[in-house]
Amino acid sequence: MFFIQNTYLCTMKHQEEISLQTLTDNEDIQVGYSDNDIVIVDNIQKFAEISNAYVSMNAIVICTQGKVQGTLNGQTIELHKNQIAVIPQNVIVTNPMISPDFNLKAMFFTNRILQSFLHEKMNVWNDVVYVHRMHVVTMDDVDLQFYTNFYEMLRLCFDKSMNHPFRTDVIQSLLRGGVLGLCGALKQRMLNDDISIDTHINNNHFQHFLDLLHSTDVKHRPVEWYANELCISPKYLSALCKKNSGKTANEWITEHVLEDIRYYLKQTDYSIKQICDLLGFPNTSFFGRYVKEHFGLTPLQIRMK
Repeated sequence: MFFIQNTYLCTMKHQEEISLQTLTDNEDIQVGYSDNDIVIVDNIQKFAEISNAYVSMNAIVICTQGKVQGTLNGQTIELHKNQIAVIPQNVIVTNPMISPDFNLKAMFFTNRILQSFLHEKMNVWNDVVYVHRMHVVTMDDVDLQFYTNFYEMLRLCFDKSMNHPFRTDVIQSLLRGGVLGLCGALKQRMLNDDISIDTHINNNHFQHFLDLLHSTDVKHRPVEWYANELCISPKYLSALCKKNSGKTANEWITEHVLEDIRYYLKQTDYSIKQICDLLGFPNTSFFGRYVKEHFGLTPLQIRMK
């Protein structure tokens, strides 16, 4: 995902967006396959000289050599050879540092295709990446053999004629199997680590709330708005959130609003007024008070810090 230099660990120079468009348009990226919902990258060593990145798609990244460390939405992670990073959509990667031999394989998915792959098992993905924030998994020998063979099978499909009538269907079917296999391994790992996964039917509403929260641009809305979208009461939604994650619905909303504020102030050149409008605040005065209350700084102080 990051540019390689001839030092053991090197920092990047500017912020980039990693999206379906930027991945397929960048000539320095070796794209093995892409469609309207998926991009599979064989080698991303020369993506850009970046200091920060906004990853707008869900991603599964396999480190094939070297190591990388950085911060995902404020959480520091380190990825080594034979480890998998599971990254949700709309994540801000900051302060990346890489070894000169770093390389990876990466699969990027829109939320739509990921949900179509996982269906009712989407709760495992959400539990892993949003509730427990378990972003890095080390592959054992069995996992390594599975994903090596899985990727080789994908490569065979990539190399087939572009005119094959069912090429996309075959590739998406293989990817669905691989993603399901990964989610099964993640679920088993959480069970082995005695991390609870609530599979009660009420958990569906919590998962739908997370999906709605992550997919909407304007997150600064009252709990009532989210509850109405889910056709349940605000009190019931907050109780479900508390039961499944230990946080109320309002705490989830606030956490994601603050992540968006931090991103737009630190990583874009939008004016305070533009950010205020983008994030759904009624005016700049209200926005300023909200930022000061939660960060202890004004929006301008955050931007200049």
